[in-house]
Amino acid sequence: MSLRSKLPSTASVVVQSGDGRLSAPAAEKNAGPITKLVEEFAPDKGLALEIASGTGQHIVKLAVVKPNLNWQPSDIDPIRIASIETWCKDYNLANVRPPIILNATEIGWSSKFTSQKFIFLVNLFHLISEDEATILISEISAALAPGGRSIIYGPFKRNNKLTSAGDQTFHHSLIEADPQIGYKNDAWMTAKFKEEKLGLLKVVPMPANNLAFVCEKLGM
Repeated sequence: MSLRSKLPSTASVVVQSGDGRLSAPAAEKNAGPITKLVEEFAPDKGLALEIASGTGQHIVKLAVVKPNLNWQPSDIDPIRIASIETWCKDYNLANVRPPIILNATEIGWSSKFTSQKFIFLVNLFHLISEDEATILISEISAALAPGGRSIIYGPFKRNNKLTSAGDQTFHHSLIEADPQIGYKNDAWMTAKFKEEKLGLLKVVPMPANNLAFVCEKLGM
């Protein structure tokens, strides 16, 4: 996830407190549905990597509902790393490791994260280019153990169409800021999963017109 400087203000709305903690209204709003999604589809034990953990509001809730997963939060932004640390201190969770800096659109990062049973990613694909998205999917597949699962959540086109007024406005604000980014098409995502030996188990409609792709790494 490249740290892009050209993003509209609506791409990331956060409130900062004095202790370094960030709070995103969107993260708070979707935490319930996302937690239920992970509770249903994620494995019960093993290594779990969250890519682009953001403020840290999600990881603490996910670690509670999946206590036998060994969670590794990550982000590309040091400010968000500090926020994740603060959120995790409050919850004092033994199954969450210290957050790390990770550029998940960089080729080769999977070599440091092999045998993952679960990889989770929220709201990133619309903020990166197709080339970066291709690398990201490939590296997720390489990092997963056979039978491991990944959930990718966010806003996407359906049949190459933007299906709500809000999506149209947001997508166009993204490509005005940077023509390389914006919503990816659902069929494009599905094709990339197939190329990288990720079996698509389910596409789950989520609140605010989002989608969640639930994938499983095919056995070698």
